[in-house]
Parts: sequence; C-alpha cells; structure tokens
Amino acid sequence: MKRGGKGGPRQPGGGRQTAGPRKSGRPPQGRGGRKDRFGGRNERARFADDERAPRGRFGGERGERPRPKFGKRDEERSIRPPAARGAQRRPPRADAERPERAAFRVEAEPMRKAEPEVSPALRAATKVQTVTVTPDENGMRVDRFFEARFPGLSFSHIQRIVRKGEVRVDGKRTEPKARLEAGQSIRIPPLQLAAPKLREDSPQVLKDREYLHSITLAEDDDVLILNKPMGLAVQGGSGTTRHVDGLLEALRGPGKDAQKPRLVHRLDKDTAGCLLIAKTRFAAAALAKTFRTRSARKIYWALVAGVPKPKQGRISTYLAKEEMEEDSYMRVAKHGEKDAVHAVTYYAVVETSAQKLAWISLKPVTGRTHQLRAHMAHVGHPIVGDPKYFNIENWELPGGIQNKLHLLARRIVVPHPRGGTIDVSAPLPPHMQQSWNLLGLDATRFDPIVDAPDED
Repeated sequence: MKRGGKGGPRQPGGGRQTAGPRKSGRPPQGRGGRKDRFGGRNERARFADDERAPRGRFGGERGERPRPKFGKRDEERSIRPPAARGAQRRPPRADAERPERAAFRVEAEPMRKAEPEVSPALRAATKVQTVTVTPDENGMRVDRFFEARFPGLSFSHIQRIVRKGEVRVDGKRTEPKARLEAGQSIRIPPLQLAAPKLREDSPQVLKDREYLHSITLAEDDDVLILNKPMGLAVQGGSGTTRHVDGLLEALRGPGKDAQKPRLVHRLDKDTAGCLLIAKTRFAAAALAKTFRTRSARKIYWALVAGVPKPKQGRISTYLAKEEMEEDSYMRVAKHGEKDAVHAVTYYAVVETSAQKLAWISLKPVTGRTHQLRAHMAHVGHPIVGDPKYFNIENWELPGGIQNKLHLLARRIVVPHPRGGTIDVSAPLPPHMQQSWNLLGLDATRFDPIVDAPDED
C-alpha cells in the first residue's frame, strides 16, 4: 500500500522509516517548475507548479535580533478577562502539577445541577417543523446549525437527512457545508434525538472538565484556547470515542438553552498545539469568518529529515485526496484535475543538526487537509515520525528520538470577536522537547517565519 507523493509502505513501528525506492540526491517527482529566489542569499528554490513565487526576502538574522511581535495589540481589549469576574476558582495546585500557559485565565463558572426535564427541542423533534435562522446563526454551516440546535443528533443522521433532501432551506435542497443567512426558513424533518442525560455531577464529566482546564492556555467569556496533546482527536470518527468535541460537552452551561463550546478549526490527531474554541454563537460566527477570509495567522514547528535548500521559500501545489482500502492521504495533483485544491505554504529553517535534521517553521496560507505534511514530503524533507508521508528509503531514526509525529501548532494570532487580538503560543510537547534537548536546539531562537507574507 502506497503513501505520500512518490509512494511507499506505511512506516513500521520500529525505529526505521522506509518507503518506495528513491535515488539518493534526486528531488521527488513533480518538483519541477520555475526557479525563484527567496531568502536573500541568491539561492534558487524549486516549486511544484508553474506559478512564480513572489520575489523578495522574509526572515532576518538569528541571534542578536530580538523576537518580533505580530502587529499591534489593542491596549483596551485583549483576551485578558475582566478584573471583577466573580467566578469561583479551584484550589491552587502544586507548581509541579501546573501546566505551562498564558498569564491570563478565567475559570469556567461552576456547573449547577439541572433538574431532569425534556427539552422543547426533543419534544418538537418527533414532527416536521419550520424554523428561522437567527442573526447569531448567520453564516453558520447547515450541519453546524443542526449540531447547535439539536445536541442529541448524531453526525451521521445529520448527513443522511440532508443528503436525502429532507432538509429544505427556503424550499430548496441544500448541502451540509452550505452557509445559512439570517431570516432563511429551514424545514426540519422528524429527528432521532437521544434524551439528554444529567451530566453536571457525574464523575466522568467532572473528570473531563478538569482535564480541559489542565490543557487550557487562555480563556475568556467568548473564546478558549487549548493546548491539544498529540494523539487526541479533534472530532469523532470510525473507532474514535474520545475526542475534543465530545469533551466540550462537559463545559456546557446549566439550563435548557445552554450552549456547548464549538470548534472553529481543526488539527490532525497527531498534531499537538493551539486549538481555538468558540464559547458562544457570536464568537463562533466571527471566528469562522476570520478563518474563511484567511485573516488568522498560524505558525507551526516541525523537525524534518535533511535541510531544505534554500533555507526560506514557498511551496505551491495542488492537492487531491486519494482513497485507500482503509485509509486516505493527500497526493500532489495537476492543475485542473478533479477535486484538486490549491495549497500554499511558506517555510523557513530555524536551526539544523549535523545537516541531517532541521527545525523548520511553517506558515500555511491555505488550510488543506494534511497540507504541511504532504508539502514537506513532496519537497524531499518529510516530517520525522510521520506514518503517512515519510518516504525516504532506509532512513534511520536517530537514537533517543521517539517515532512520533514532530509537528506542533506553535502559535495562533487572530482578531478577537469583540476587538483586540488573540495571540497565544503552545509549548513543545514532551516528545518534541526530548528531541530538542537531544539535538541541542534552542526553542527560544528568533523564528524567521514571522516575516513571511500573510497572503498568497
């Protein structure tokens, strides 16, 4: 079974990562295209399609130069909580148990035990109903609309009723990803809702709530930023029972109209780092628009095999999803190919180790599935520990480095829904911190990717 651009068997569980044959020193197939200059050293980069990369320089000298800040913060409004919030706080933990996080944080208000009752949504679900999209739901996807209105409705049931045409928007068929507008009329067929359960005092919910608090980097009334660990899925799927979306049920407030925090973007299961959550419908709509318009700036750190040349550049390809028997991956496709989407990534080498490994910083312009992993494999420098896209034959995993995906969603910078800026960074996960220590990499070094362009 092949994986990644040029293909190769899935990486075995041991310390060796293997793939299909590739001649040493040759670039992977499809890396042609025009040669452009990037990085200010008169070096030439190869790009994957016929588009010419913009000429210029981003990045700066490492060492004495201080680490820059993104843009200007609004002094009157940031993600810092108001001084007099009145929320009860948990007893302080020992320093050894306290996770690394931003200096600001608001505790979620304590949950009150709800009396058992059947919600109006559950009673109305047994018959056909027509509802109107509210201003707060403007711009919301159809499937997200059903998840918000009917928390007991399964994802597969939503997809089925929309696909069969049982859901109508202003009398017409729709799609799960279609965007709604305020004032539109939605026909809702009889639904299969699970009866709500008492959650507030159950041991599992209390445990989930405490776990979410332990990985919280920052929080206020509208948003929550989690430090998602490697191995925790963001959403459920086949065989996945524990995921962030399910854990967020523990933060649903009391009362029949309480809102569950919502995901506004995704991370791969094995990617650690910053995950932004909206706590209100208003924040969800505002942040969703931010990501659609590419106003969010995301920076990733990765450890890759070899050292990319030039040390700063732009990767531009088309990607298409390739379905396998029990899995799928993204492959490099040609322009105009069915279902192919354009993907652009800027990269910069931060530090190297014996010319065998490189710590690189990545700034994706687009947000395609597995974009960074597929792009780095395509240019011949796959991410260490990647079970899908690592495609270098007979490559030995350096001693002491764990065979896990070395990819971190390091920093996220987005406008706050109510003004100001959200700017949060995540620490290295344990397996990457171990690798940084073994290789002598300094995580406090200046990151040159901050000067890369924000738009394609």
